[in-house]
Amino acid sequence: MNGRRVVSDDEVIRAACHFFLRHGTIDMDGLAATMCISRATLYRVTHGRDRLLSDVLWRLGDRMLGEARRRRTRSGVDGAIEVTHRFAEQLLASEPFRRFLAAEPDAAARILLTHTGRLTERVVVTQQEIFQEVGLDSASADTAYLYVRIIESALYAELVAGRSADLGVAEQAARTLLLAAC
Repeated sequence: MNGRRVVSDDEVIRAACHFFLRHGTIDMDGLAATMCISRATLYRVTHGRDRLLSDVLWRLGDRMLGEARRRRTRSGVDGAIEVTHRFAEQLLASEPFRRFLAAEPDAAARILLTHTGRLTERVVVTQQEIFQEVGLDSASADTAYLYVRIIESALYAELVAGRSADLGVAEQAARTLLLAAC
């Protein structure tokens, strides 16, 4: 036996989620030490810090979205907006997430707003599912993409434009988009 500890991608993401929730970031050396693995093993499993951060933010965000979906009481456009509002409130209230945005704006922008982060694609697919759940069957993938980008413009307003988040304006714009598209 070579003494190396074998870890799965899922184990690393789970541990990284806990680390992120405690620290508002992911320090690869600290995470490797917490997991009792080498930094090389951690990088071999994750393929890099940005990818790991993306996976962590997706897993944590998907949990929040799941909760928002379960608590939905309406259907149609109002149901879609309700899920978005519940999710956005949770995200904006997340202290670890706010610390991450403030401390690492470049990494946050790269991960949250570009194709490299793979988050937008995941959120768009999930948004299409939400549209189906609330009965907006005619909403296209393009509509879901635009909807997500409208909401992101509010959620990440400080990161992108140095402005405070105005979820109300974004929700109005998203509602207008859905009413026009459906």
